[in-house]
Amino acid sequence: MNTDEKWMNLALLEASKAQRVNEVPVGSVIVKNDKLIETSHNQSILRHDPTAHAEILLLKKAGQELKNYRLIGTTMYVTLEPCAMCLGAMMHARIDRLVFGAFDYKTGVCESSINLADASCFNHKIKITSGILEQECKKILQEFFFNKR
Repeated sequence: MNTDEKWMNLALLEASKAQRVNEVPVGSVIVKNDKLIETSHNQSILRHDPTAHAEILLLKKAGQELKNYRLIGTTMYVTLEPCAMCLGAMMHARIDRLVFGAFDYKTGVCESSINLADASCFNHKIKITSGILEQECKKILQEFFFNKR
């Protein structure tokens, strides 16, 4: 197992925590120098907060842990391709690298529906790796929505 798969497996564990409380099962972790900084998962329903995506909650926790709103030198792993809100927050936080699992063809903005990561409105560039443990990340989402129907 490579390093990206190791950390994505931890993000999948976070996604399963979201699923257990009836949240859309998206999980994320943030790493610096190959050390875990923080973990998080979706909590929008639980918190009655449309911004409580796994990535946003993770950025807040990591900022507190590192005592800095700039998260330079970090890599974020997330089980689903980020939306515009989450990518924008990552840009402002200066995340170095983003690794995601499943593609989101409706609202994903790093590759699928549009690629905002290369937009000229950002003065920061994030290195993006996609499709890590894609099938596993896709499966937990598919099972969640299948059980909802």
